Amino acid sequence: MKVLVTGGGGRLGRALVRRRGDAEVVALDRAALDVCDPDALARALDVHAPAAVVNAAAYTAVDRAEAERDRAFTVNALGAGHVARACAARGVALVHVSTDHVFDGTATRPYREDDRVAPRSVYGASKAAGEDAVRAAGGRVVRTSWLFGEDGAGFVPAIAARLRTGGAVRVVDDQRGCPTWVDDLAGALLALVRLRDAPDVVHFAGDESTTWHGLAVAIALLLGVDPSQVEAIGSEAWGASAPRPAYAVLDTERARRLGLAPRSWRPGLRHVLSAGARG
Repeated sequence: MKVLVTGGGGRLGRALVRRRGDAEVVALDRAALDVCDPDALARALDVHAPAAVVNAAAYTAVDRAEAERDRAFTVNALGAGHVARACAARGVALVHVSTDHVFDGTATRPYREDDRVAPRSVYGASKAAGEDAVRAAGGRVVRTSWLFGEDGAGFVPAIAARLRTGGAVRVVDDQRGCPTWVDDLAGALLALVRLRDAPDVVHFAGDESTTWHGLAVAIALLLGVDPSQVEAIGSEAWGASAPRPAYAVLDTERARRLGLAPRSWRPGLRHVLSAGARG
């Protein structure tokens, strides 16, 4: 099965190549394929003739999006719509990757796929609009959360680097979500594109919730660092430009019924930190 990946130069795109198994994965980065260019999308689909597309292209600068609304919506909403319509016109299955930021974080139990979206940030609003465009064209949406891996920027590499050099870190303890190892998500996406009758929205995230502070403490313990070096702070003290959902735990029962089997993020965290130590 040939799967074309947009946003192939990013963390998820690289993980999809690593986890490809018996699939032929064609991962195209932005230089090779700009999802905001409908003509380029048409050419890529016609040249590569994939059976399925995973749209991993996204504007993910959550805080910067507050000042770059047009750019965020161009990529996350208009771009997603271009991909979805190009796939629909050719009968190509599409799985589009979205986020827990489409929810407002006021729930008291894990968010289900049919819960009302109510994003609090520009980034969340742009991703919610992208979901609408994808579903309108017959594509599928997979929402995930707190994605981490060993390559590229992100919370886990940044915290690990700081702790390895003996520095203290201050980490938010009033936001709760489900960390997700990018390789686990990649495996789930490649399994989902093969399913003919899957629902139009599926949640896939690590099978254990924690706070950012809890995740940082887990990193410290795996590195053999005194966890007292991780100071808990509130979101106001952090001072981010964009509001985050305070509670962003995703219900993954639907994924389980599909056989996608979300698991704890802890094995993935051990792998990532071991890879970082080797690097």
